[in-house]
Amino acid sequence: MPEEGTPMLQSPFDVLVDYERRSLAHVVGLPEQLDAPGLWRGVGYRIGARRLASGFGEVLEILPLPQVTTVPGSQPWLLGLANVRGNLLPIVDLKQFLEGERTVLHESQRILLVRQPGGDVAVLIDELYGQRSFHEQHRIELDAEGDAAVEPLSQGRYANFVERAYRLDAHTWGIFSLDRLARTPEFRQAASDMPHRISTTSEVEP
Repeated sequence: MPEEGTPMLQSPFDVLVDYERRSLAHVVGLPEQLDAPGLWRGVGYRIGARRLASGFGEVLEILPLPQVTTVPGSQPWLLGLANVRGNLLPIVDLKQFLEGERTVLHESQRILLVRQPGGDVAVLIDELYGQRSFHEQHRIELDAEGDAAVEPLSQGRYANFVERAYRLDAHTWGIFSLDRLARTPEFRQAASDMPHRISTTSEVEP
């Protein structure tokens, strides 16, 4: 059992506050700019080689990857179900959903809990960066021709969910809409159907 005070027992708010505190300690002058007009703030994370960020209002919780039970016959990008505080939660491999390539699992990964009609769902991310802030002056065009850093954010399925992009400290960030993802018919139907199918499977097992 983890001891009290370990990261696993921290609330999502505490986790983000800790990231923010450590980040601000290394950025001169930023605290005075936090409420500046044109400033966007959210949760930064990595999917594969892409750096993404989503609004605080779209992320319900940030948790370590729990033990997952696979469900036969489900979509390949649905890792399975996890018991989170007594609730069965569908866990989605976001990289596989977006890119068709399965994520290599490791202990330091996190899941983002996202509200979805019919029940919450969790998406697996490769790395959590914590709070990120971008100003309008850092915004770049997603359709900029010849920009190799932007192209991965505006191609394939990413184009359906990345609303805009920013460039800061030599890194390009895509603002990813988890709300739009949760309302996508394919994603919504597959994730919502999992608890029903696993309970049905349990009933027919000897």
